[in-house]
This record gives sequence, C-alpha cells and structure tokens, in this order.
Amino acid sequence: MRIVVALLIAVLASIATVARAADHKIEVVAAENFYGNVAQQIGGDRVSVVSILNNPEQDPHLFEVSPAVIREVTAARVVVYNGAGYDPWVEQVLRATTKPGRLAIVAADLMKRKSGDNPHLWYDPATMPAVARALAAAFAETDPAHKDEYTGRLATFLASLSPLNAKIAAIRDKYAGSVVTATEPVFGNMAEALKLSVANERFQLAIMNDTEPSARDVAAFERDLKNHKVRVLFYNKQASTALVQHLIEMARASKIPVVGITETAPAGSSYQDWMLMQLDETQRALAGPSS
Repeated sequence: MRIVVALLIAVLASIATVARAADHKIEVVAAENFYGNVAQQIGGDRVSVVSILNNPEQDPHLFEVSPAVIREVTAARVVVYNGAGYDPWVEQVLRATTKPGRLAIVAADLMKRKSGDNPHLWYDPATMPAVARALAAAFAETDPAHKDEYTGRLATFLASLSPLNAKIAAIRDKYAGSVVTATEPVFGNMAEALKLSVANERFQLAIMNDTEPSARDVAAFERDLKNHKVRVLFYNKQASTALVQHLIEMARASKIPVVGITETAPAGSSYQDWMLMQLDETQRALAGPSS
C-alpha cells in the first residue's frame, strides 16, 4: 500500500498546477476542518481553504488518501495539520512533493507535543490561539501587502474566544475534581483544562489504538458505572464498537449522563460554536440527569 501511495504521489506531483485560481488567493489545505475554519477566519476572502477531514460521521482514523487529496496538498501554499501521529498521511505527501515557499503549520510542534502524547490537541484551549497566530504570520509572509488585514482578523479571532474561555472557567470553578470517564481520550485535553478527574484511562487508550481492552479494565469500567463512581460518560460519536455501545447503555441504565463528542466539527459550524456546544452539553451533564 505504501508503495502504491508513493507512486501515486509522484505522478500527481508531477502534474499538479502551481496555482488553482486566477484571483491569486492563498491556497490553504487543512487536514482537519476545524483548522480550516480558523484559517478562513484569519485569511478572510484572501484565502481559499480546503479541509480534508470534514465529515463528522466519518472515523478520521479510517481515512485513506485519494488522488484528489494529493493534488490539493501538492498545490497548497499553506498546509495546516495536527501532527503528533494523528494525521501522518499529510507528512507523507509533504515529504514526497516539493513546492518552493510552501509553509506548513503543525499544531503539535506549536504545542511541543509528540507522537505518543494525546493527539487531540484542538481540545486544549491553548492550541487554537497558537495556530491562529501561526496562520496570521504565514499569510503575512505570503502576502505582505495585506499584513494589517491578517493582524486585524487575528485580533478579532482571539477576542471571540472570550465566551469559550469564560465557559471553561465557569465549569472548572464549579466542578473541578469531579470524576468522569470516557471510552476514548478524545476529550482528554479539555477535561484537563476543566480539572476533571478522568477514570479508566487504560481502557481509553486501548479503544483509541484499536486494540482489545483487558477483561480487568472492562470490569473496572462497568463497576464504575454500576456503582455511580463517575459523574459523566464521554464517548466518541465517530468511532463506536459493540463494547462502547454496551457501556453507553449501562451508563444510561444507571442514569449517568452520556455526552457524545466528535473529532471533526459539524458542517457549517465555527470552531468556537462547536466547542461551546460541547461545553454546554458537558455542563448540563455535570449538573446531573434531568430526571
């Protein structure tokens, strides 16, 4: 498979055009749609953004590179992606292609994270401000004549995070130390920001890495639900198994609130709205079941 992908990259790279549009917009490719949304907010109408992973119904871990994706990445002037082992296909395409002046923004590098760390960096409240600043700098370097516009949009974006930061502070102040659990560590960075105590971490890592959790870890998870040792169960809507569904059903039977989170933003949703929506649901869940 790797040989086929490498050959495909080489062929497509040789025929990729340097510019796609006649309007001279900065061509941006984002591996994930929430990074693409932030790039659009910073670049405005001076950028053309393509987001590769943009379907909240699809498991990002099952993504396979297509010829169209290779063409998009090859032609881009700015590429923004997560890193930390989450989207290695981007690095594969970048290494196999060359484009003078192409800029790559890697969230993991900005946050000093590496493969093996929790790769779901967009749930860390510090990530998007860092990515936004890097995008503004990249756009200004590519298009210095409009640097002030990018700087202004960056300021607007950073200010727009105030309601999100206020919501995080409100939840943290009221529920810090609350014990929750999850089927995967997708929400882990945000849970840390909220100062929630997350149980069943070995189980989460097994599910994320597509390995079978040990019988001991499964039993411990089930006990936590039956004995109401956890306040909320978080699960990944985009990657569910029979075992995960079993635990969700157990939680609901025990009247433990269940919160579904995603690895990509819903269509048409800004990064800010997406995060606030999930935090609102988290806050309601921590307050306890409605009945």
